[in-house]
Amino acid sequence: MPNSPTHSPLGDSPGDPLSGPFDAEAIYAHLLDQIRAGLAPKALQQLVLIGIHSGGVWLAERLHRDLGLAGRIGTLDISFYRDDFGRIGLHPQVKPSDIPVDVAGASIMLVDDILYTGRTIRGAMNVLFDYGRPARIDLAVLIDRGGRELPVEARWAGARFNLPSDRSFVLTREPADGAAAQSRFALTIEPQFRS
Repeated sequence: MPNSPTHSPLGDSPGDPLSGPFDAEAIYAHLLDQIRAGLAPKALQQLVLIGIHSGGVWLAERLHRDLGLAGRIGTLDISFYRDDFGRIGLHPQVKPSDIPVDVAGASIMLVDDILYTGRTIRGAMNVLFDYGRPARIDLAVLIDRGGRELPVEARWAGARFNLPSDRSFVLTREPADGAAAQSRFALTIEPQFRS
């Protein structure tokens, strides 16, 4: 069953979702705290993180480091697995998928930035099952924005907030200041363009 945050840095109130500001770093910290509280140390060390390009990969990289996980993270590009591929065509920036472990029998945490209709997650699971049959797949997202069209739920979400269908959250990374610093997340709302 999905964990419902008791406090969300973005907010769970029905107020104006376009008013901002949105603290992406606070939302990320809330997501990280949920995962730490929800998984035993042994389960964490057996976990394989797989991020969906591009925002999900950024989140997976940060979670991997902040949770102190061993091994490499995996990355997925689901461009060829989208159920609307025939309608919208190929995204111009297709990235290679890289699964560094044997998926069969693995406990996988699939990571994405924004959960909306559920179609991206469905495509990602199709990719994973092409590699093997995982023992378990859990989903972690920075934002669950509602609007589901498929029965997909995140086990962990940094914030849950319904956003009008003509808007979308956009996650970006701000450059790090100095060699030892890490990049920071920024979150904006932009018009939603549907083809």
